[in-house]
Amino acid sequence: MTSFAELGLSETTLQALRDVGYTEPSPIQEQTIPALLEGRDIIGQAQTGSGKTAAFGLPLIEYIDPAVKDCQAIVLTPTRELCIQVTQALRAYGESKGVDVVAVFGGAPIRTQQAQLRAGGQIVVGTVGRVLDLITRASLILHDCRFVVLDEADEMLDLGFLEDVEKILSRTPSGRQTALFSATMPPPIRKLADRYLYEPEVIKVEAKTLTVDTVEQFRLEVGQKDKPAKLVELLASEKPTQAIVFARTKIRCDQLFRTLRDKGMNVRALHGDMSQGSRDGVMLAFKGERVPILVATDVAARGLDISSVTHVVNFDVPVSPDVYVHRIGRTGRVGRSGRAITFVEPKQQSELEAIEKHTGVMMTQWAPGAKTDAAPVEEKPHRHEKPHVDKSVDQEGPWAKLIVAAGKAEGIKPADLVKAVTSAAGIGGEAVRDVKIFERFSFLSVPEGDSQRIIEAVSGADVKGTKISLEPVGA
Repeated sequence: MTSFAELGLSETTLQALRDVGYTEPSPIQEQTIPALLEGRDIIGQAQTGSGKTAAFGLPLIEYIDPAVKDCQAIVLTPTRELCIQVTQALRAYGESKGVDVVAVFGGAPIRTQQAQLRAGGQIVVGTVGRVLDLITRASLILHDCRFVVLDEADEMLDLGFLEDVEKILSRTPSGRQTALFSATMPPPIRKLADRYLYEPEVIKVEAKTLTVDTVEQFRLEVGQKDKPAKLVELLASEKPTQAIVFARTKIRCDQLFRTLRDKGMNVRALHGDMSQGSRDGVMLAFKGERVPILVATDVAARGLDISSVTHVVNFDVPVSPDVYVHRIGRTGRVGRSGRAITFVEPKQQSELEAIEKHTGVMMTQWAPGAKTDAAPVEEKPHRHEKPHVDKSVDQEGPWAKLIVAAGKAEGIKPADLVKAVTSAAGIGGEAVRDVKIFERFSFLSVPEGDSQRIIEAVSGADVKGTKISLEPVGA
């Protein structure tokens, strides 16, 4: 099997991959990275979850000159969730090189994003509407942008963004290198590629299976200061035969080791600052089942393949959904069942949603004895839920078109959305119109003057087992 080193990546980038726990390239990465490093335009036909972010992100990091502060690359995404997910991954890949990645999307203060762009932003990741807005305001200049990525272009088409995409492409140099990724290739996307890409190499791969069927997945919402105490409580309740607790940094790893040791637990730590002899000793003790709890960083746990691991605890949310899948795959081996619990701080809801979208699995709220096939125990109300009260709406004025990040794939029908909106927002069914359901998202329209209240009231509502969120089209 090909390694990342064989694909032509620099040692700095290879070290960044080791730091986030990547060991072997996926098929889309194996085929795309060399083509992009050679300067070719590419069309990548790949599903979400195939590893395409690293496929274009790693060559992009190689390409960036950290000494030049201007925007050198732009990644266009159809949704805010994908924008955040891509930004987090690129920051992880480019941190050691000093690459500055700025995310721009609707629903956040544009002045803050303008300030971030003035301060740097060698790579800009953004939703189509906000990018065009910033270009119009002369806050985003693309004269030196030599690398363009269109991510999930078919969703851009479905959302009606292709005309704006073309406006953005027209602001970039004619000699740019362009990568277009799309799960499907409808005629308008093919026409766009024919017009804006130069002799592109077409790469088509099948998506890998993301879900780990034998692993129950839970989330535990907890504040940063309360996380160590909650970890002690969780381990005492779960009583794992063997558990790996993943921490993001070596310092955090040592801190948790001391916390658990001081509580009388049989625990060891594993991270990159330890000598090779110490690491080998810990690995042997854990594999020999003499140690039930291991606190580890991703890079240190890379060589662990142990069938007796019953639990994985993500003390820190993984830097990318791919790393999440890699982590939870450490349990549920050889036909056994496993449990994965992820600690989520209030500010990390978007990262959680990105992981759930990536895996196609909604995590269950953890509580002592919780099961994924049962109703969540003591589930806290979503932070955006409001009391259900009757409120009149202005149905004579203009209407606002909203997008829902769920669709046919989640078994959702028009009546399900109408019911969820009317019950959560306390409005009549006549205030919801133009409901359209697509494979991975849906549209609906509500009175513009009441749209923000409806968004806040409905976001977090459960529809067919999926927690939905609403946002304006073009955000």
